[in-house]
Amino acid sequence: MNPSILVVYRPAAGRYTAQFRSVVAAAAELGVASVVLLPTGWEAPEADGLPQYHADLDDTAAVRAAVGAIVAEHRIERIFPLFEGDVLPASRARRDHGIPGLTPDQALNFRDKNVMHRRAEELGVRVARSCRPDTVTAVAEFAEEVGYPVVIKPYAGWACGNTYRVDDRDGLDRVWSEMGDDRHEYRVEEFVRGTEFHVDSLFQRGEAVFEQLSQYTYSVLEYRDEPGGTISRKHDLSERERRILELNRVVLRGFGLSTGVVHAEFFLLDDGEIVFGEAGARAGGGSIVPAIEAGRGINLAGEWCRLELDPEHRPAARLGPEVGTEYLSSGEYGTITAITSAAELVALEGVVDADVWKHVGDVLAPPTASNDVLGWYVCEGVDFEDVKARFKTVRDSFRVETEA
Repeated sequence: MNPSILVVYRPAAGRYTAQFRSVVAAAAELGVASVVLLPTGWEAPEADGLPQYHADLDDTAAVRAAVGAIVAEHRIERIFPLFEGDVLPASRARRDHGIPGLTPDQALNFRDKNVMHRRAEELGVRVARSCRPDTVTAVAEFAEEVGYPVVIKPYAGWACGNTYRVDDRDGLDRVWSEMGDDRHEYRVEEFVRGTEFHVDSLFQRGEAVFEQLSQYTYSVLEYRDEPGGTISRKHDLSERERRILELNRVVLRGFGLSTGVVHAEFFLLDDGEIVFGEAGARAGGGSIVPAIEAGRGINLAGEWCRLELDPEHRPAARLGPEVGTEYLSSGEYGTITAITSAAELVALEGVVDADVWKHVGDVLAPPTASNDVLGWYVCEGVDFEDVKARFKTVRDSFRVETEA
């Protein structure tokens, strides 16, 4: 059998389509075929011509059984899960069949926030104070100790889904009622006030071969109230910003990463202290991948594939100008009757890429997660403030009309 890779792909999340294509293209360049594992009942036109299998991707046993059937027919060299929720099942399938890559023990460091924070503390990296929501009294006592607000989130969640900012005891009682008997799936953290950064890294054999620091222009937990933007920090980094990059390497090595891609988040406090937020063993979500591609000339997902398959490969990234990306959002709800197109956005000065996920006829409802948006765009500029100003210009130009 010829060598192949297995890509675990969820076409319902359109933001992963470009990543999927990049991984398949990178493998083909190296003479390696691609096999696709899709959710039950889904088809993916972009996977036409490739061997396709299906499983309930939310059922780990079903995923492992499907991979067992796949490796019986194909010589799978690597497994590439593009979505956060597929990282741990993929690691278990690797262990089942002796496929190199992130092991379950390592994957837990990137998926389970209880494990993640404990391991970061063992590495000497500061994390938010936290407690288990065993009882509402335990949470209330923790909130009194650290001060409101506190954050209640799933220990294995993503994109701020089912994540709550609790500002007082009344709010805690409301959230407690919503959590019901699922509280064992949550954790409680102090609300960290600081400037939020993320680092997008590529590792090979335990060494960083690409890393980019970026700064959020908003609080990720307040996605309902603020447009979500992030801007690269590539030039004239401060000592504190360089320290974030150092801590990122400490965390990723300590989590056991050898070769792969990681999106990690940190907070820089006013007193200069740095707090680790979390890390996912996958390419950044939303429009981070196209923003890095526009600014650095590499696709993170495709480079991950090349690094896994070619031990001698090194990403040929350029430095370029500062680049930022922002989600497209709207306060309008109902059926869309008119919406600005991606082509109209790219025609604006400084906009280098854009994608609009919603169309006339789609129905808009209030967001329930930080990536529940209408699309994104990428701008370039001379520095952080210049890119941020371009965000406002694009935001003012974006129009959505709806009817009830």
